[in-house]
Amino acid sequence: MHVAVYVPLLLSLLAPLGARPLAERCEPRLATWLLTTASLVLGAASTVSLGLLAVTGLVRIPVLADLGHWSASTAQRDDPTGLPIALTAGLLLGCALLAACRMVWRRGRTLASAALDAACMPARDDLVVVDDEAPDAYALPGLPGRVVVSTGMLRTLDAGEHNILLAHERAHLGSHHYAFVAVAQLGAAANPLMRPLADAVTYTIERWADENAAAATGDRKRVARTVGKAALAARRAPALARTASAALGILGRRSPLATAGPVPRRVAALLSPPKGRHPALAVATGVVLAAAALATAEAAHDLHVLLAGIGAW
Repeated sequence: MHVAVYVPLLLSLLAPLGARPLAERCEPRLATWLLTTASLVLGAASTVSLGLLAVTGLVRIPVLADLGHWSASTAQRDDPTGLPIALTAGLLLGCALLAACRMVWRRGRTLASAALDAACMPARDDLVVVDDEAPDAYALPGLPGRVVVSTGMLRTLDAGEHNILLAHERAHLGSHHYAFVAVAQLGAAANPLMRPLADAVTYTIERWADENAAAATGDRKRVARTVGKAALAARRAPALARTASAALGILGRRSPLATAGPVPRRVAALLSPPKGRHPALAVATGVVLAAAALATAEAAHDLHVLLAGIGAW
């Protein structure tokens, strides 16, 4: 436990440095998978590390040591972790677990509400048109999900741009983008250092949907123009109070097409050739996650050996 238990915490400090390169250089679908997995794995590994450090402090307390049949005096002699570190780890662990549970509860309620709203919306081919002058469009998760578009947005775009808009929003539903963002945010709730990775996921899912729309229409420049046009129209509109805004709080923004991720970066990416998979970045991410997992397993084994060694029997 001298070193291994701290490795996930150190990697959590370094991981945010890779969020932007993954989001900008990798093909969006691959980037989304890598960033989401990294946020979850590093968030879980760092939480386990805090738990292991906290346990080393608990075995020093005579009452708790008696319950576990450990020798508190032997623990104080053999344990490589100082008591202040163990107590700090315990406090951080409590905060991490509380934040993670709160996030799961809130997202669960939001998804349930979204599914109920979607089920109550009459739709034609999953499309719901609402009579509202404010330009808006969003994907509402559900079984089945719905693509909701305001009449204001339909009037803002021409017929060809309508198809691009629908392809984009249907990509959100078909690829379950809300789940990627929810998982990435769970990792960030457990470990706030993962926040840049979770934020990057809200950008890469938009890029993923943009690329799906480009593939469906075969015109990257027109998709870029539509993204910019819809974004400008939505930004000029007043904020709308609606249930769906809470549902797509999972995606992190009010209107995914318009504001979930820097629009100029998305437009620039569409005006450039499609991004490659960049195996080097994928391999580097895999190595980091493998190191975190192995270090956590090694630290857990070391703690088991320590507890076995201080047994009072």
